[in-house]
Amino acid sequence: MKRCPECGRDYNDDTMSFCLDDGAELLFGPASAQSDEPATAILSEPGAIATGVSSDEPQTAILHSTAAPGEAPTRAQIHTTEKTAILSTGAEAEPQESLSGSTAKQSFAARRGAKPMIVAAVAVVLLVGAFFGYRYFGTGGSGAINSIAVMPFVNESKNEDFEYLSDGMTETLIKSLSELPNLNVKPRATVFRYKGKDTDLKTIGKELNVEAILSGRVVQRGEQLTLSLELVDVQNDKVLWTESYIRKQSDLVTLQSEIAKDVSTKLKSKLSGADEAKVTKTSTANPEAYQAYLKGRYFWNRRTAEKLKKAIEQFKIATERDPNYALAYSGLADCYLLLPEYAGTPNSEAMPQSRAYAERAIAIDENLAEGHTSLGGVNLKSWKWAEAEQEFKRAIELNPNYATSYHWYCVLLRSLGRFDEAAQKIEKAQELDPLSSVIGNNAAQSYMIRKDFTKMNESALKLIELYPDYNFAYQLLGESYLKLGRETEALANLQKSAEMSNRASSNLSFLGHGYAVAGKRSEAIAIIKELEERFAGNESSGRNIAAIYAGLGEKDKAFEWLEKDFQSRSGELAFIRWYMQFESLRGDPRYAELLKRMGLPD
Repeated sequence: MKRCPECGRDYNDDTMSFCLDDGAELLFGPASAQSDEPATAILSEPGAIATGVSSDEPQTAILHSTAAPGEAPTRAQIHTTEKTAILSTGAEAEPQESLSGSTAKQSFAARRGAKPMIVAAVAVVLLVGAFFGYRYFGTGGSGAINSIAVMPFVNESKNEDFEYLSDGMTETLIKSLSELPNLNVKPRATVFRYKGKDTDLKTIGKELNVEAILSGRVVQRGEQLTLSLELVDVQNDKVLWTESYIRKQSDLVTLQSEIAKDVSTKLKSKLSGADEAKVTKTSTANPEAYQAYLKGRYFWNRRTAEKLKKAIEQFKIATERDPNYALAYSGLADCYLLLPEYAGTPNSEAMPQSRAYAERAIAIDENLAEGHTSLGGVNLKSWKWAEAEQEFKRAIELNPNYATSYHWYCVLLRSLGRFDEAAQKIEKAQELDPLSSVIGNNAAQSYMIRKDFTKMNESALKLIELYPDYNFAYQLLGESYLKLGRETEALANLQKSAEMSNRASSNLSFLGHGYAVAGKRSEAIAIIKELEERFAGNESSGRNIAAIYAGLGEKDKAFEWLEKDFQSRSGELAFIRWYMQFESLRGDPRYAELLKRMGLPD
């Protein structure tokens, strides 16, 4: 073995005469001037780390790694100063003592000869730093985090009356962050699947394919609110930021803007003035109106007749407190839009009110995607097909990430018989909101339209796995079993769906149709009688009854009840275009004539 007397580098090739680094003549055996601890590049063993070097000269590059063999160190393991570039893992060791006397002379000689190695070591560190700099700051300095899930804030007040507050603050923050360009924010339906579950954040990150998760806890005591937030980089298992806010409830509106700004600046290294204006924009300055709006959306998301009526009460309070609250008017429009489906309210009563509120929302804020989506829904259920499509397109133009606009646009396209386009729209909605139960239900219906009942069955089972309390999933599963010839399983699931919905009229209709197809005539007739009584009390549509008669093969009766819906201009009459229950009617000339009278293409 040969060794350089200047830099101490060892060479196993005895034929070499001069050092490749400094050109000094090589000697056999240990060099007399060689220091025991080279001051050039120090590579520690796993588990060791240094915190600094006492030399005043910025010449050293110290690389320390405690990562397991074959593993790349995380960004948390890289620290740089003007004097050193240190790759560390966070464990501490004693700093190196300064050199003196003869040792200092040896170290000086070693440093002088080690400069080429230092350059190489620094280059390595810079490359590693560049990699992590790219990872964390992205191209163009756009910021580290490009995808985030805002978990439902936990209500630690132990008072269910304030559940609307924690849910509402979560939804408001999701909406604000969604305004940031190039930031993928998971929608409400997706993240609320995890509410009340003690799921590991890393697992959530993998399931939702996001880089960061924001979680929060809300405590309400009298007029005081305390909100604690934590932003975690789940891919690197690192807390990026924590903050606590203590405010009065009367400061809730400004608090939401403050939180949106703080979180945004942690996600993006640079926040333009326009972006800041978007995320901090408030739809109302009135705290009472804002709280009423949060309560309204809380009830609207429950999707029952009773909860929809409670939502209407709260949205009306919000508009009374602030007559220019566009989002609250959009909320009212959405409630009246769903009343015919969930409460059996006649279209003639619900749609005029829904339209008035949607138009009011747009008059206040022409660029409100929610308002245009609401108006699109009203036009859809009012048989104004071209106007509905125009509003849905406008909503998507204003906010391409609003999944509901794609969902309702899909329903319109099905009514128009444009099934391929409809499938594309619901696929986009599901891409934006992959864990939404109602969007998942509509995605499964696409398989029904294509007559792929096996796929329909698989989708329904997946929905039940995700949402075991979602009654429409059991209805979907029952329909698929009916088409697959498994009548016993079909009826069991249709019965379960009806029970879970408290015997809602629509669910009863599917059960009655199942009985009819399975040859259980007396059971089917019994449900017809029950629905006829509800129809008389404006609690059911004629379509629900027509579906059972269609299953019994009594087409005249079926068209008789569909005609009642035509006369009342039922918003759901167009659903016969794709609902499986009406398959047997589509070859009848009266079916094509009915579509024509509704202004639908054949």
